[in-house]
Amino acid sequence: MGSSNVVIGIVIAIIVVAAILYLISYFMRKKNQERLQALEDRREQLFDLPVLEEVDDVKKMHLVGQSQNTFREWNQKWNDISTSSFAELESQIFEVESLNETFRFFKAKNAIADAEQTMDTMEKEVEQIRAGLKELRESEERNSLEVQKALDIYEDLKKNLREQGEEFGPAYSELQKQIKNIEIEFTQFVTLNTSGDPVEAREVLENAEQHTYELEDRMKRIPAAYEELNKTFPDQLKEIQDGYKKLLEDHYVFPEENFQAEIDRVKKRVETSMGDLEKTEVDTVEVANRDTASGIDSLYTVMEREINARRYVVKNKPVIADYITHAHRNNHQLMIEIDHTAQSYTLNHNELGRVRGFQSEIDELTKRNKDLEPKMEAHEIPFSEIQAFYKDAYKILDDLENQQVEIDNELRELRKGEKVAQEKVEQFEFQLRNLKRFVEKQRLPGLPNDYLEFFFMATDRVEDLGKALNKIRVNMEDVNKIMKNCESDIKELDTRTHDLVDAAALTEQMMQYANRYRHSHAEIKAAIEGALELFNKEYRYQDALDEIGAALERVEPGAFKRIENFYFKNRDLV
Repeated sequence: MGSSNVVIGIVIAIIVVAAILYLISYFMRKKNQERLQALEDRREQLFDLPVLEEVDDVKKMHLVGQSQNTFREWNQKWNDISTSSFAELESQIFEVESLNETFRFFKAKNAIADAEQTMDTMEKEVEQIRAGLKELRESEERNSLEVQKALDIYEDLKKNLREQGEEFGPAYSELQKQIKNIEIEFTQFVTLNTSGDPVEAREVLENAEQHTYELEDRMKRIPAAYEELNKTFPDQLKEIQDGYKKLLEDHYVFPEENFQAEIDRVKKRVETSMGDLEKTEVDTVEVANRDTASGIDSLYTVMEREINARRYVVKNKPVIADYITHAHRNNHQLMIEIDHTAQSYTLNHNELGRVRGFQSEIDELTKRNKDLEPKMEAHEIPFSEIQAFYKDAYKILDDLENQQVEIDNELRELRKGEKVAQEKVEQFEFQLRNLKRFVEKQRLPGLPNDYLEFFFMATDRVEDLGKALNKIRVNMEDVNKIMKNCESDIKELDTRTHDLVDAAALTEQMMQYANRYRHSHAEIKAAIEGALELFNKEYRYQDALDEIGAALERVEPGAFKRIENFYFKNRDLV
């Protein structure tokens, strides 16, 4: 019985193991089959891509040059993939199917991985091929547009030359040749490209495009240049030539001796430029035309200068003569005034020498103006030269008149200044008398020496001012200096006088107030005695005030300031 159970257990174990192995093999086979099916689907999708059609489309574009070489590379890669790579993938897929059917699942799994790797590589390469073909197609389309653009421009240039040929003047024939040469280049490009010589065809095309754009630029610029050479410049030169002739008939004189030669030189440049235009040398023509325009402007400027100068001379000729006469008359009158003034005043600024210098300048202007008269009558001098002299003369005369007026005002100021100084002398003397009476009214015991010295000095200074004003020839610079010092002295004397009187009055007020402490405070008694000595014998009123004030302040703080404030508030009552 026991052995039967063992046998049954072994059988069951074998069945279970077999079932497990079956299930494992089933699932591995199914998994491999699913991966294989996915690989098959990817292959079909890759195979269905329109790569061949895209290759054919690009091939039909008849690429040339580097574009053709690039296309050949992509085409070769596609051929390699469509033959070798697809064949290798088919072989790998067949091997996977065989291994999977014979239950060699692990080898099948590895084979599938290899096939997937091959598939990945093929997909990536096909993607690169399609992208490269797309870039070639778009690039060629762009190139085609550029070629078409150049052809369109070429057609427009040919049409413009045919319909508007008169606008190009002598350049017409040369432009026809250049258009014909471009046509030959485009024809040569088509021939070479069709015959399979893409490299040379591309070079010819690039030359044709470049020549087309260069011709377009020239044809845009030529009409304007021709308009200048054919009409603008000739009309202007004719106007200048006719105007110059008319001005000569009207007796104009030009400082430029070679004016006619300059006209001829500009005419010659126009002729030369017309020859350059015939050869379509536009750059050279445009540079020359700028020089021509500048030369014509210069000619116009010269003529306009002389015309305007004549108007100026005609208008200002009588004015300048009157102005010179006016300056001469003013200067003569000023010299008389200086002579008269010099009898009463010292002149310190070389007035006479300056006015004599003015006369020399006026005489020189008179001489130059008279010298111009016969030359103007004989038409021997350009109006612009006369104009320049008139303008210089105006500047000189304006400056002379300003200086004449300045000197005349200075002479008038001498008399005014003397009158003011005389009034100041009287004012100073009056102030001195008032100060003297003011001091005398104070009935002071005496005056300090330094005050007296300053008073006498101020008095002497006023006397000096009077003497300076009484001279036969008054030197107003000296008078003004003395007068300024007198003003300063009187002001200082006034201050000193009032300080002196205030110090004396305050001293008396302080001593009167301090008497109340005379018998109770020895120092007050001593201070009073000392202040009296300074006051009555030495006349040092400020020192006396300081001594009594200091002593009183020590006995009764604040008393000094109180008495002082009362005094200045009631000065007129004290």
